[in-house]
Amino acid sequence: METTMTLRVKAEDKALIKNFAKFYGLSTSDFIRKSVLERIEDEIDAQELKQAIAESDGVFYTVDEVKKELGI
Repeated sequence: METTMTLRVKAEDKALIKNFAKFYGLSTSDFIRKSVLERIEDEIDAQELKQAIAESDGVFYTVDEVKKELGI
């Protein structure tokens, strides 16, 4: 179920957002929704990476090393 959310921005920010949305062929609403959700996903990814590094034993492998180990 979709619902409405109001966002207050300065006039110059509104123009910038509308122009970017138009450039990407999106409605302003779709552009804002997509941008916000991507930002949230990026933050979650960063938190998960920090946690993985904290839990790591410090041993890392290059892509080439993994391919060699897997016989690829």
